[in-house]
Amino acid sequence: MAFLVAGTLQVATQMADNRDSLGRKGKYNVQGPRAALMLSSPGVAATAVTALKDVFQALGFESFERREVPVQGFLEELAWFRERLDAHRRLVGCALVALVAPRGQLWQPQQLVWELSSCGVLQGCPKVFLLLPSGPGGEWAGQGHRGWAGEPQASLQANTVLLHSATLEPGAFLNGLRELCSRTPHWSLVQLLTELFHRVAEESTGGTCCPVLQSSLRGALCLGGVEPWRPEPAPGPSTQYDLSKTKAALLLAVIQGRPGAQHDVEALGGLCQALGFETTVRTNPTAQAFQEELAQFREQLDTCGGPVSCALVALMAHGGPQGQLLGTDGQEVQPQALMQELSRCQVLRGHPKIFLLQACRGGKRDAGVGPTALPWYRRWLPAPPSVPSHADVLQIYAEAQDSSGRGPPSGSSHQADILTVYAATEGYVAYRDEKGSDFIQTLVEVLRANPGRDLLELLTEVNRRVCEQDVLGPDCDEPRKACLEICSSLRRRLCLQV
Repeated sequence: MAFLVAGTLQVATQMADNRDSLGRKGKYNVQGPRAALMLSSPGVAATAVTALKDVFQALGFESFERREVPVQGFLEELAWFRERLDAHRRLVGCALVALVAPRGQLWQPQQLVWELSSCGVLQGCPKVFLLLPSGPGGEWAGQGHRGWAGEPQASLQANTVLLHSATLEPGAFLNGLRELCSRTPHWSLVQLLTELFHRVAEESTGGTCCPVLQSSLRGALCLGGVEPWRPEPAPGPSTQYDLSKTKAALLLAVIQGRPGAQHDVEALGGLCQALGFETTVRTNPTAQAFQEELAQFREQLDTCGGPVSCALVALMAHGGPQGQLLGTDGQEVQPQALMQELSRCQVLRGHPKIFLLQACRGGKRDAGVGPTALPWYRRWLPAPPSVPSHADVLQIYAEAQDSSGRGPPSGSSHQADILTVYAATEGYVAYRDEKGSDFIQTLVEVLRANPGRDLLELLTEVNRRVCEQDVLGPDCDEPRKACLEICSSLRRRLCLQV
């Protein structure tokens, strides 16, 4: 009994430290034990294993388990890993899982993410997934292969990271990651990846292919052993997008039948103008008008006759059960089609393209997850508040999405320099009331307070605040949770204020 009490109190203390770190410093406290697992299909080359070992060590994971099993056995092995962590009754500072399998064989990897996210001792802790393709005969795959197959990716689970590789050899991707981790351990993982994406894109054919990260993290994740309570170290990558030229914004919003939507339009429109964007607002578009407005916006940029630094598109509407946007006529339009329209803009090649989507992506409502504890726990210590079950996740896809739309998450692209922010994870409701939506209103508040900071860092703070809110939906008296989903192939720091 004494052992169980001591173990529970230790877990509670570490949870409190982590929560305090996120609240005060905006960083995860990853000073606890780190758990790592490598799952590889048979025949993976020894060079792949060596490269992964080096990356694990560079990220602070001194030891790890390796299991060589067919892809069909990955889920079972991950369940074993989760059960072993839960059996130790010790909160883990961070978990890392590397998945190596031939292209096209790792179907629906999100099931693996969900399995680890159900681990009790990992609740509120970052979970890193490295998804790496191997080619025929166990060698790292070369160029020209299609991406990971499977259904559109579901939303991320708490504190998760995934990695894939595009037209560059995955070995080169891992070597670059290892070098950056060793040289700049004080950078956050997102900062490291932004710099790595820059290198990968520069070396890829045409300089347009780029890895993609997908995040629902609530704070900065630094794995270099830097205590989160220490003073801020030197800043991250100095390479920054030049936003000194024209910046254009297009806001498409369905106001009809969406109470509070007008407040979102006004707040976001005011923010864009304050940041120097030439802003166009269109309200109550039909499904066809969504497409036509994007096409016209792209044509205007291509024919403006001058350089364009950045484009921002906000799409606000009711969402369908599969994440479609609904026009005022009730017809559906796929947001991916709208994003692809702007990605064809010639003057925006090499420049950031930002998409903000305030819409439901399904009908599920998240009750959140709280710490696992014995029944008497609440009488001894105050229980930490629940967090969204899909929060605290970072996935990194080094494998760019192919033309069939398979592979990395919905909304990512084979091109670089795209940032997409969803108000909800896939399959879930995005909340809004008469005052506006949690996402847009919090976004405007955070960006107005810190317009010169890196946008990915600001979005992480936006997500933290959204995740802290308890929402009472119109069809339920129980509090519900929500979190953002951020997809990025940015190759430089993006600061919206010049």
